Amino acid sequence: MSTLKAFIVAGTHSGCGKTSISLGLMASLVRKGVAVQPFKCGPDFIDPGHHALACARNGEPVPSHNLDGWMLSESTNTDIFNRYGAECDVAIIEGVMGLFDGISGTADHGSTAQMSKNLGLPVILVVDARSMARSAAALVSGYAGFDPDVNIAGVIFNRVGSDSHCELLHEAMSLVPDVPVLGCLKRDEAIATPSRHLGLVTPDQEGPDMSRYQRLADWVETGLNLDSLLDALPDIEVVPPFEPVPQLPSVTIGLARDNAFCFYYEENLRLLREAGARLIEFSPLEDTRLPEQLDGLYLGGGYPELYVFELGQNNKLRREIKEFCESGRPVYAECGGFMYLMNDIITGRGRYAMSGVFPIRAEMFEKFRALGYREVTTQADTVLGPAGTCARGHEFHYSSIQDDPCMQSLLSIYSMTGRKGPIDTPEGFQVGNTLGSYVHMHFGSNPDMARNFVEECKQVFARAGQN
Repeated sequence: MSTLKAFIVAGTHSGCGKTSISLGLMASLVRKGVAVQPFKCGPDFIDPGHHALACARNGEPVPSHNLDGWMLSESTNTDIFNRYGAECDVAIIEGVMGLFDGISGTADHGSTAQMSKNLGLPVILVVDARSMARSAAALVSGYAGFDPDVNIAGVIFNRVGSDSHCELLHEAMSLVPDVPVLGCLKRDEAIATPSRHLGLVTPDQEGPDMSRYQRLADWVETGLNLDSLLDALPDIEVVPPFEPVPQLPSVTIGLARDNAFCFYYEENLRLLREAGARLIEFSPLEDTRLPEQLDGLYLGGGYPELYVFELGQNNKLRREIKEFCESGRPVYAECGGFMYLMNDIITGRGRYAMSGVFPIRAEMFEKFRALGYREVTTQADTVLGPAGTCARGHEFHYSSIQDDPCMQSLLSIYSMTGRKGPIDTPEGFQVGNTLGSYVHMHFGSNPDMARNFVEECKQVFARAGQN
């Protein structure tokens, strides 16, 4: 058992600045010599990529881990937090949306508030204070009293206009004495992180501009005293979960990872390794050959639509991936990886050939085509397990499968439900031993999926050796 300082950075709403403040806090503590472990509430992939760079140790990124009250059980979230929290001095969890926002208007499922209560962690509330003074105190009072089981340890006012504005906010907060003001951060649009779709631009797309995190650290330090902030927080006890004896890698799985394919839940990768997989990264953008002696492929999501020309020009790798899929070796592709295995991707710039494993094409749109949590039950055996395998994940994409006669030749094998009940859109497609879907599955919701995928790789390898 060990202790650490840990807290959740939550916002009153999306866009209030909690990501910039989280990154600034992380980077500031790291340059003081503090070992920081980042986490992210919710299914987001992009914020964790920035966390990893802001918390880098000895030049190496520190993976940020997703915690989610809907996709994962309370015990799984606790295990993830304890496993990685035990390795640091300070754990910082960035919240999702507003503090109390989740999948329901009446319950806290999937919200930052739920995670605060489940893990017993205090919340630092970020408030966008533009054009507010006394009203800010009313806002904070409402959040502090809404759920007495959520411990709001303090408030940070963001986008403060001037020193006199800061003084007014402090005066107003004398009316809410139980919530201390931890700092006021001046408005500085120059340090905002660029966004795309509903998320931030990934660090992979920009290149690792480490100076941005240092500028955020400078900004945070102008309005906060980090030592006082940490001193005011309780020590949190963490008990690392029991770890099984590590298995020697028994299969080798190729992992597509570059600017176009960078969306993976870190827990998915850990569970694959725990099940006996050696993961070897390759780039569909840069590499013309797959790594040698692969037993399976995992193609994650990302933004392939931004690199359709480069992906389409890499003929050798596209052809080799198709041949790999046709060989019967296990392949799992989700969202962007699924699009890459289709015949084509259509954007506003034209139609671009992809790998041709699935005889369908994806068409990009200006507005998102699907967004939300998904519970999936398979209706047939797949590389992730037998028929009836159930897991949870998330879906968010701006493309959809173009209506085409070839679509009729594909059988969808996912039965899905969302927040409002059953979803009729066909999902989960299998060609041979290749499974593709727009849904990002979280293996932590059903660890058997990782074990099944590795076992399927073993079985195919064994059958190949007998022939």
